[in-house]
Amino acid sequence: MVAVSVSQRVASDDQLARLLQIGIVLEEVVEARTHRHYQQLDAELDAEVETLLADAAEESADHRERLEALVEGLGVDSVPFGEIESLVDARYGRTRPEDFDDVLYDQLCNEETAYKFYDDLIEAIEGSDAAFSIDREELLATLTTIRDEEAEGVREVTEVMERR
Repeated sequence: MVAVSVSQRVASDDQLARLLQIGIVLEEVVEARTHRHYQQLDAELDAEVETLLADAAEESADHRERLEALVEGLGVDSVPFGEIESLVDARYGRTRPEDFDDVLYDQLCNEETAYKFYDDLIEAIEGSDAAFSIDREELLATLTTIRDEEAEGVREVTEVMERR
């Protein structure tokens, strides 16, 4: 298994692909947790929280598709899902939905974790002078857009929480 950390510079297409794959799995985790809340707490959800969760799941699916397109553009061999999943679980999966007293706290944790991942990834790419098989500006623009959408998600969840 290839250990990859966002805290180091991104030096190759293979390393970049692994980090993007971690992002894909992270988005899958967020989407699964959102769906789980939606299904388990259906009776307790008001319209505002229901909309928030539906939007978050849709956003995660969109982010996964964008990340998958970037990985495909790199043309590298894919790391088996199980290896990437274990990396994500070790680094970002320390909490479970049931660890939170409230759906909104869990959703806030999900949004903040994703934001931090993309922020660190952007910093690692910007700190690298490696040449990638995909256009660096397009890569950074895509990741910046995703990060900004995660930041917006943090703001939205926080606003809902403050109104309660």
